Amino acid sequence: MGPIQSLEDFYRHKLNWMPDNLKNGMGHFNVFRTEEFIGKHGRHVPYSRKDYFKISLLIGKNRLFYADKVVEIDKQALIFSNPLIPYSHESLSDEQSGLFCIFTDTFFNHFGHIREYPIFQPGSMPVFLLSDEQVPPIKNIFNRMLEEIASDYAYKYDVLRNLVFEVVHSAMKIQPASTSLYSGSNASTRISSLFMELLERQFPIESTMQQIILQSPSDFATQLSVHVNHLNRALRENTGKTTSKIIAERVTQEARSLLLHTNWNINEIAWSLGFGESAHFINFFKKNTALSPGAFRSSAV
Repeated sequence: MGPIQSLEDFYRHKLNWMPDNLKNGMGHFNVFRTEEFIGKHGRHVPYSRKDYFKISLLIGKNRLFYADKVVEIDKQALIFSNPLIPYSHESLSDEQSGLFCIFTDTFFNHFGHIREYPIFQPGSMPVFLLSDEQVPPIKNIFNRMLEEIASDYAYKYDVLRNLVFEVVHSAMKIQPASTSLYSGSNASTRISSLFMELLERQFPIESTMQQIILQSPSDFATQLSVHVNHLNRALRENTGKTTSKIIAERVTQEARSLLLHTNWNINEIAWSLGFGESAHFINFFKKNTALSPGAFRSSAV
């Protein structure tokens, strides 16, 4: 797994220039045509986490690696990437087109909370396969972004924020991301959301020196200053799963990702995921996937 890619890395390595306003505290936004970055003259995007948000309209045959999942894109897709989840994609044909925009969290300060939308929530699948009829309206929004950012209109960034929200809502109408929506009382919803934020904050694991700290339901309950039974009830109400089940699923997801995208040995992966002994990790992984870590890694080769 590659290191976290910053906005500075993106501009330096992809475009060989740096915007003057990249660190002015107001947040950053930009939009590009995809042809400049992928296809015959493009390079494979390394599997890594980025410190910025990205929304991509990919037109062409591609393979997307997102966390521990692989998504085959035969024709076109709309993809929402966030700083929490590592990803990469591989172009499978020379015929590629599309557009994408990148932006920081701070670009939306005082204008809405972009992280709270389901497609940017942990556990969601932020890939929307598009029909031929669905492509032109989405493409039109990106083209309006290109026109707006090139204009000298004093309030163009307000317009650009609205266009980002327009893409988000267009996608959610195509395929609502219900897996990340919580229902129920405000208190249990808040506890559930805080738990998911604490859980995701520990990932991805990017170094053999990094180890998750919060490992058990009681660890999370203590951090949230609630009784473990209260946390469990809130999560059951909102997700239908126990605290232990959610933790196990997320640790399993990260284990798969590390087995697929690193050359770390089993002991290193086990330690990073909080297992004192590799035997405990092996038993845990087999229980949750029906394969040993070694067998899973071999089957993916």
